[in-house]
Amino acid sequence: MLDNAEYVEQAYLFDLLRERIAEQTPMQELLGQLRHELLATTRLPMAIDFMLTELRHSGLMGDAMARLSHYFSPFQTFLIRESESETGRFTIHIALQVLQADAKLRADYTARLESIDTQGNLGDSFSTIPRGGPAMTPTVMAQRARSGFFFFHFEAISRNRLGYDAGLTAMSNDPVYDADWTKWLLDLRANVGLVDMADLLFLASDEYRRRLIDENVPLDGKGPFLFGEKEGRIALANRRKDPVYLFGAMQRHLGYPPVPRPIKEETDRDTIPAMLRRIERLESRIKLMEQEQRQEFDLSKFYQKPTDA
Repeated sequence: MLDNAEYVEQAYLFDLLRERIAEQTPMQELLGQLRHELLATTRLPMAIDFMLTELRHSGLMGDAMARLSHYFSPFQTFLIRESESETGRFTIHIALQVLQADAKLRADYTARLESIDTQGNLGDSFSTIPRGGPAMTPTVMAQRARSGFFFFHFEAISRNRLGYDAGLTAMSNDPVYDADWTKWLLDLRANVGLVDMADLLFLASDEYRRRLIDENVPLDGKGPFLFGEKEGRIALANRRKDPVYLFGAMQRHLGYPPVPRPIKEETDRDTIPAMLRRIERLESRIKLMEQEQRQEFDLSKFYQKPTDA
């Protein structure tokens, strides 16, 4: 993964793009302007220079990010490519919101990683769980962070209907996940939609492993156990329920940012009155046509007396 400063600047860039793209400014002009506002000690300005060159040739930001796979993660590239798809409904505005939240998650995770000292201990500000709880080791921190990344990424894919096959493939190639996570994500790609999501999460949790140990059941062929006991209990409590409740509970307890959702425009409020006005105008025109056919049309009622000068 990149340094913490890189993700901080990425979050700032995506936030500025989201705010200024609403002004209908071309992406090339926006990137050309914003590169001067970014921290010059990071590699993001150089990445923007390369992206500008690619944009002038192909006009697609996703292709430019794909060529910078050492800087932008596969999941970030996947989001931009989906927003540039002509057949999808995933807009660039929602993509930039998701990218900003994702960059903030990565910045928080890398800040925790950089706080680990030479003895392998977390810094004082990260040694306890923010909501209270026992001391957090680097292993527990990494497990909780990857769980948060997974739920945020997966919910972003499902809520915006981006496609599980391509989305989970992009997640499996993301450097935030280790080898065990990569294998599990590829297996999940084949099982999602066929097996209840809560069951899949419970079977990959420490809560399931604890119950197996309590019942003296061998762990051969089980796992990998990627989620904590809390995630396992939440998944067990949400079996056979709408996945919205499952992800809502995970978001509340793990503390990852809410996934931006598409805003549905309410057009009915203006459509019905406009239709009524059109119907009234049509009725008046039909009456005039009927009067003209019956030779009852009288123009004199439309006359107006001239005003005195």
